[in-house]
Amino acid sequence: MIIKWLKAGILEDGVRNEAEEGTPQGAVISPLLANIYLHYVYDLWAKQWREKHCNGDMIVVRFADDSVAGFQNKEDGERFLADLRDRLAKFALTLHPEKTRLIEFGRYAAKNRKRRGQGRPETFDFLGFTHICGEKIGGKGFQLLRKTKRGSVRSKLGEVKKELRRRMHGSVPEQGTWLNSVLRGHYAYFAVPTNTGGKG
Repeated sequence: MIIKWLKAGILEDGVRNEAEEGTPQGAVISPLLANIYLHYVYDLWAKQWREKHCNGDMIVVRFADDSVAGFQNKEDGERFLADLRDRLAKFALTLHPEKTRLIEFGRYAAKNRKRRGQGRPETFDFLGFTHICGEKIGGKGFQLLRKTKRGSVRSKLGEVKKELRRRMHGSVPEQGTWLNSVLRGHYAYFAVPTNTGGKG
């Protein structure tokens, strides 16, 4: 069954193009196969790496092909990144050069950077949110701030506008029901603490 999916090809403008390698872009099977593949290539390897090489705390979060790894010690992060590049190369995979970086982040990042005369901690984007080192109200300790990724709301509004135009001849209740489901989905995902109104 998997071989059939891989050989299914891609249908564009009514023309079927054969896929020469990998999974068909946009096919429903692609995320499932990628998750299975990365479970063995990345998840299990990262677990073993933590047990064998990590000197401090380490956390790894992966969703599909997006991942964030956090380390207590900078040296662990540097070593993990180098070893991960080697690991992925064995499977003809590479890390995205613009999305892959080591940053100082977390509870002590702002204080450490201030002591060294550096600016504010860098932010990072993950799963539609920009993650920011912040402070609790009144400056009483660290708080992780999550804001909707810049451009996400504008892009989504463009999609909604296009879809509303397509539905403009439908009844008002039908349009309202559809729009209500879009808003419910948006707020169910983006309405998290510190992300006021899901604005981006």
